[in-house]
Amino acid sequence: MMSIFIDENLPAYEILKAEDIDVCSKNSNIYKSKCHSALNILILNLMPQKSKSETQLIRRLGSSLLDINITLLKTKTHKSKNTDETYLSTFYKTIDEIKEENFDGAIITGAPIELLEFEEVDYFNELKEIFDYCKEKVKSTLYICWGAQAGLYYHYGIPKYKLDKKLFGVFSHKLITPSKLTKMFDDEFYAPHSRYTYTKGEDVLKCDKLQIIAESKDAGVYMVQSKDLKSIFVTGHSEYDKFTLYDEYKRDLNKNIEIDIPKNYFLNDDPNNKPIVKWRSHGNMLFSNWLNIVNSL
Repeated sequence: MMSIFIDENLPAYEILKAEDIDVCSKNSNIYKSKCHSALNILILNLMPQKSKSETQLIRRLGSSLLDINITLLKTKTHKSKNTDETYLSTFYKTIDEIKEENFDGAIITGAPIELLEFEEVDYFNELKEIFDYCKEKVKSTLYICWGAQAGLYYHYGIPKYKLDKKLFGVFSHKLITPSKLTKMFDDEFYAPHSRYTYTKGEDVLKCDKLQIIAESKDAGVYMVQSKDLKSIFVTGHSEYDKFTLYDEYKRDLNKNIEIDIPKNYFLNDDPNNKPIVKWRSHGNMLFSNWLNIVNSL
C-alpha cells in the first residue's frame, strides 16, 4: 500500500484521512521502513491560504501508487498576511534549511500577484534562488499558474501579458503534443483557471527547449514542458477542490471587486446552484503521471 508521509499535526492529515487517502505520520514505524525508498517531494506554497492549498495538493498527490515524503517550503523574505508565523515555522522550512538536500520532485504554486511585474514582487530574488536550486537539486519541477509564468520568465525569458479582465472559470482543453504527462488523458478535458495574465503560445514556440502539450480555445496555453521533462508548467489549477472558485468569487464580491460569475462552473451558470466538478479525474491523472515521470528520471 502506498503512503504519503506528512506531519500528523498538519490540518491536511485528518482531512485526508477522513477521505481515505493514505496519509501517514512521519513519526510512524511505516515511515521508518519506507522513508528511504519514498519519493521526496518539495512544495513551495505561495498561496495565501496555506492550509487549503496544502490539502489540495497532497490530495492530488494521493492519486498515485507511489510512496511520497512531503516537505513544505516557505519564503524567508516575505511575511504572510493570511497565515500565522507560528504555523509556518512549525510546518515549513526555508531554502537555507534544505539547500544541501536533493529532491525527486518539486511543486511551485501560484500566487495572487500576477498584475505585479516579476521584479516588483518582494520575494522574487529569493524565488530566483529557489528556481536555481530546483534546476540543480530536483529531478523535475511542476510550476502552477503564476508559478508557471514566473518559471517561464526566469528560465526562458518568456513574458506574461495582461488580460482585459480576469480569466475565471472551468475551461475545456485539448492535447497538442503527445507526452508522458498526458498519458490516459481524454482528447478533451477540463481545468479551472483564475488569473489576470496569460502566456502567448507564439513566445513558447520560439524556444526549442519547450513544447506546448495542451491548450484551450478560451484559456490559451495550458501545459508546457521542457523536452527533458525537468520543468513542467501548468497555467491552471487542476488541484482546486469543488468550492475554491466559489470562495474566490465570494471574496471578490465582498471586497467590491468587479468579477464575473466563474464560467462553466455552477449549474446553468447560476451562482445560486452548486458547482459541478468536471476536472477531478484530469487533476488526479496529471499529478499521478508527473510522479511517474519523477520516479523514472
